[in-house]
Amino acid sequence: MVLEPGTDVPTIRATNQHGDAIQPGFEEPTVLYFYPVDDTAGCTTEATQFEEHANRFEQAGISVYGVSTDGVESHRDFAEANGLSFDLLADPEGRLCEAFDVPLVDGRSQRTTYIIARERVVAVYERVGPDGHAASVFEDLIDTGLVRAE
Repeated sequence: MVLEPGTDVPTIRATNQHGDAIQPGFEEPTVLYFYPVDDTAGCTTEATQFEEHANRFEQAGISVYGVSTDGVESHRDFAEANGLSFDLLADPEGRLCEAFDVPLVDGRSQRTTYIIARERVVAVYERVGPDGHAASVFEDLIDTGLVRAE
């Protein structure tokens, strides 16, 4: 059972694709998306579409983080190959998945996305289709009032 809207989010710390320790602050609006594995068709589609919308998210003050159980090197190669500017957080032990109650299937996180603000879950998406997901999340940010319409 994933964290439900209105639930306080846990404090997390993980290493990004550059080897830096990252502790996202969830006070400001944030998109935290869990994906199964680097360099697969669906995960590449989802990541590159978040990158296509990166300027929109950034201009709206929204942080975006991708999380998978892959390690730092895999994330680095994946980010470089696809020109990703946002942080990919390595979760090889599944601690972030556990903290957010994201199910693991064969050691891989189930595709789950959270919108977070004021350190609480605003919305959660389970078993999402990767194609078009980034755009629909941004539209939902507008609908929730966390982002003003352009």
